[in-house]
Parts: sequence; structure tokens; C-alpha cells
Amino acid sequence: MKNLTKLALVACMAVPAVAMMAQNHGINKADMDPSVAPGEDFYEYAGGGWMKANPLKPEYASYGVFNDLAETNRKHLRELIEDLQKTPQAPGTNGQKCVDLYNMAMDSVRLNKEGATPLQADLAVVKALKRSDLTAELVREHLSMGNPFFGIGVEADLMNSSLNVLYMSGGTMSMPDRDYYLKTDPESKKIQQKFRDYIVKLFTLAGYSKADAQAAAKTVYDMEYKFAEASMTRAEARDYTKQYNIYTVEQLQENYPAVNWKQYFTLMGLPTVKQVILSEPKVMAVAQNFMKTLTDKQLRLYLAYNVISSGCGNLSDAFRDANFDFYGRTLSGQKEQKPRWKRALGYPNGMMGEALGQLYVAKYFPPESKAKMLKLIGNLHKSLATHIANLSWMSDSTKINALVKLNSYTVKVGYPDKWRDYSKLTIDPKISLYENVKNVAKFDTRYNLDKMDKPVDRSEWGMTPQTVNAYYNPLNNEIVFPAAILQAPFFDPEADDATNYGAIGVVIGHEMTHGFDDQGRMFDANGNMKGWWTKQDAVNFKALAEKLAAQFDKIEVLDGEHANGHLTLGENIADQGGLRVSYDAFKNTQEYQQGKPIDGFTPTQRFYLSYGRIWAENMTDEAMYQQTKSDPHSIGRNRVNATLRNIDTFYNAFNIKSGDKMWLDPADRVVIW
Repeated sequence: MKNLTKLALVACMAVPAVAMMAQNHGINKADMDPSVAPGEDFYEYAGGGWMKANPLKPEYASYGVFNDLAETNRKHLRELIEDLQKTPQAPGTNGQKCVDLYNMAMDSVRLNKEGATPLQADLAVVKALKRSDLTAELVREHLSMGNPFFGIGVEADLMNSSLNVLYMSGGTMSMPDRDYYLKTDPESKKIQQKFRDYIVKLFTLAGYSKADAQAAAKTVYDMEYKFAEASMTRAEARDYTKQYNIYTVEQLQENYPAVNWKQYFTLMGLPTVKQVILSEPKVMAVAQNFMKTLTDKQLRLYLAYNVISSGCGNLSDAFRDANFDFYGRTLSGQKEQKPRWKRALGYPNGMMGEALGQLYVAKYFPPESKAKMLKLIGNLHKSLATHIANLSWMSDSTKINALVKLNSYTVKVGYPDKWRDYSKLTIDPKISLYENVKNVAKFDTRYNLDKMDKPVDRSEWGMTPQTVNAYYNPLNNEIVFPAAILQAPFFDPEADDATNYGAIGVVIGHEMTHGFDDQGRMFDANGNMKGWWTKQDAVNFKALAEKLAAQFDKIEVLDGEHANGHLTLGENIADQGGLRVSYDAFKNTQEYQQGKPIDGFTPTQRFYLSYGRIWAENMTDEAMYQQTKSDPHSIGRNRVNATLRNIDTFYNAFNIKSGDKMWLDPADRVVIW
């Protein structure tokens, strides 16, 4: 169940640091487009200048503030790696492992010379596979090479969040969403054919004959189509109760006998497992049917595809180019790959993130930022508590439970109190990058599976300190703000309060509100999926949520393609709540109460300009389509314009009147939190 616990502010949208001029802390008028009236298109008004000054770079499919801060962080992380390179790193140290991963990924000469050779030992096992060996082969691949047919992982129990339990999901799809397989319009058919071509290319590069490559493409595509057909939509999957299906090992054996489950769990290092939580039994049934009905050749081709596709990014340029051509160029509209150093940096950053994070925090995260952030969070907490207490649609008994939950929030800022131990991980430059990455994958799989039936470690972080993001975890009932997001233009200690409350303040309020969105509200103060609402309050909430979803459903993102109000409902609720809660907290500041304009803008106007600016982004149509289909976050334009149309103080700040495009009749506005 991927990303089960991370209802996060994940964004590929932003304004860059250039939006902050050398002596300018706060709103930069150059980022705006004054030729557009705020009542016509506030998104363009607040960020149009920046978008025009920052056309999309060829290596990006979308680019905004999050990306810009990530670019700054890449430079910082590169400096850290280069500092480590200056002196020999002792074998077995984190420094040695990070440097060797980076150096191997940078060594294009070696990678291109090796070509497909690193794959051959794994492919030889698959080519010699007997059906009686299927269970053992699934274990081999699940430990270090992806998830053919199904996957498992350990996560906190939704019903008892203090205990780690085993989850299972069936059916792996290579494209971003089921609609990429199921839609029949000409553009979708073109993408489907490109996917088949990609499979042919991978198998050809791996040394298979043209006939076998084409057979593999048909087998893999037809299987993934069936997985897509059986899958819930992403909006349906937001209901965790539908994904909480307990199966004993005996029931698994009875329902899905193609796998020897006792053998599987024993070989996976889980001999004591008694039951699993299966997310989608219908998809697992499709996987079971394939395991029974595929011919021996089809079975081997499908398993070989998993080996090749999971490892192709760690091989020669020919494999990486093929991967980029489909996932970058075709699916995202990206024109060119990122420079090799950025791709190489992804290895230590992605595989030993907390090791680099420890160095990052020591050099780039000022301690005073944490103290100021905690004070802001305290102000937002008081504001949200007041909002809950004053809700007209919620009963007193549910309000009490909501306040208990809010007061139980754990707050994490900057970096973990304890760092992950990588001492048992070996990185050996004498073997291929491909083999090293497999070893890291096995290390991470074991790290996860070894948590089964053990108490949840609530001190762990789901993001590294150098990640430009934030998240709410309903199972821990925690809000988490990594160090990297605590910099301008989100958080600037030198800027006016309006700018900070309109940016990082809204981010804080956004994550706080996630505890009360359509998913977060299903969990109590202890992080358990347990009802704490009266029946009528739940009805009232759903009516408001459906009204908000309907607003977004009406928005045409691309020609004929509308936003998905139910898929994005949680994020849209959090955006609205974040804005309202942060604005009311801002009203308690001296700056707001004095009401002095800066650069001709009132404090309230600067608050909303700051919010509009942080979502300025340029995107390809392909990226916009992919986000609309697969991402629970609305595109930046809708996070600004559609959300602000529900907030009365925004109308007052910019004198927006009936007849303006930004106008929404008061009766149609939705206020949830």
C-alpha cells in the first residue's frame, strides 16, 4: 500500500529563489503580472511575471518553487559529496558509501562498457525457471528487484497504530494510472503503443531476439491491462476501509494457491506471519489467474521484464535513454535528461538519505529556524482550535474529540532526533552499480520487513531533512516539516509576517488540516482508524466535501480533461483550511493590526500574493495530464484560483465583484474548516 501514511504536501510547483531579490525580503513585484486583474485570474496576477521570466527548462516537465529549492539543495548536496571526495573515506563509513555510489553513477565509461552484462546472471535464472520454482523466484525478485504479481510491506496497523503489521497489494502497473491502459482515444492509444515499443527496446538491449521482445511486449501489456481493469480508481482507493481486508495465511493458500505461501513467507524472513492485510483482493485474483494460466514462456518473459525494468536505470546510457524516452519524453513531455551529476546525486541521496541529511543539517540549517518555526506552529495550532470550536455544522461532542486529536499532534521540525544506522549496508565499487543497487534494495526490504509484529517507532521520519516538502501522518497523528522547506520564499526570517504566513504558515495549516480531511478524519487522536464522529456530523462533513469536489470536477484542465475533485479532495480541503487558519493566525500579529501597506499592498493583500506566488509553475501538457490522472494534488493554478474563490477575506482584499471570473456566489462557497 504505497504512501499509505503520507498524506503529504507533495508539490512539483513553485517560484524560484530568483523571486527573492538580493535585498528584497518578501513580495517581489517583478513576479507579478499587473496586466491581469486580480479578479480575472489571481494565479496569473500573483505569479505571471515569474512564469514569463522562467520558461520551462528542457530537463523539466514542470518547474516551480519546490523545484527551485530542490535545485539549490542539489548544489548543497553536491558540495557535501565533493568535500567528502577530497580525503580518503575509511571503508565501511557512510562517507565511503555515499562517495562510491556517486562515483559509480558518474562513471559513464564503465557503465557503457558493461552494457547489459550486469543483468545476465539474473536473466539466466529466469530463463531456466521451472514453474515449481515460482515461489522461490518471487522471493528473489521481491527482495531486491521489484514486485512481480504482488508486493508486501510492513506498516502500522490502521486499526492499532502502535503495532507494525504486514500489508500486501496485487498487480504491478508500469504506467502512472489505470486510465493510461483503459482509455481508447487516439492519444491514449499512441501512448499504449509507445509503452509496448519501450518493452521491445528493453528486451532487445538485454539481448533477446526480436520475436521474444515482441512476445514480451504483448504479454506484459496484456497483463498490466488486466491489472488496471481490476484496480480501484485512485479516488476509490482513498477510502482505506476498502483496502483493509484481513487474510490468514491459510486463506491466502485457499484463495491464491499458485504461491506456496508458507514457503514464500519463510524465504522472505517472515516464518511467524499469521495474517496479512490485502489491499485489493480483485487485483490479487487477477494475479493468481495469471500465475496459473501463463505459459512457461510467458511467465519467464513477465519475470524477465520485472528484472530489466527495475534495473535499467542503473545500466548503460542506452538503457537510461530508452527509459527516459518513454517516462520522460512521452509521459511527461520532458525534452532532455537532467545532467549526469544530478542523476548520480540521486543515488546517495535516495539510498542513504539520512546519512547525507545529517551533513546537510549541520552545514545548512540554522538552529534558530527551528525555534521560529515552532513558534509559528503554536500560533497556527491556536487558530485551528478556534476554528474547530466555532464550526456551525459540527456538534459539541465531535468538536471535543477534534480538539483532543489536535492537541495530541506530534510536531517534528528540521531533522530526526536519531539517525538511521547504515553500518550493515555494504557498497562495493568492485562490483557493478546494478549489483550495488540490488544490495541496497535488499537492505531496505529487510529493514522494513524486520519491523513486523514490533511496536511502531514513532521517532522515525518519512522524509529526509533535505526534502523540500512536508507531510501529515495519520497513523502517528504527526505533522512533519523537513529542514529544506524552511527557507525563502516559504520561510524567510527577514520577510514581513504577511509573506511568511501566506507561505510557510499556509503549509503548516495545510498539514494540520490533513488530520481532518476526508481521509485524516477517519483516524482518532491515537492514529487508529476508529470513528469519533456523530452520524449527523459525518453527514454534514460529507455534504460540504461533495460540494467542494463538485467545484473542482467542473474545471477543465486540458481540452476535454477535467480535474478530479474526489481524487484531490483531501489536498483541496487542506489548502482551504491552511489558508483560513493561517490568515486568522496572521490577524493576531502586530503587523496586521497596524495595517501599514508595503509597496502599495495591504497586509492582507500581501498574504494572498505570497500564497499565489509559491504555486507559480510552468508545465508541459503531458505533465499536467499525468498529474490530473495520478496525483492527489491539484495543479498550481487550481490550488490558487479554485481555492481562493471560497474565501471571503480574499474577495474583500482585492475588491472582487460579481461578474469577475474569480467571483463565486456566496451561496456556492464552501467552508469546511
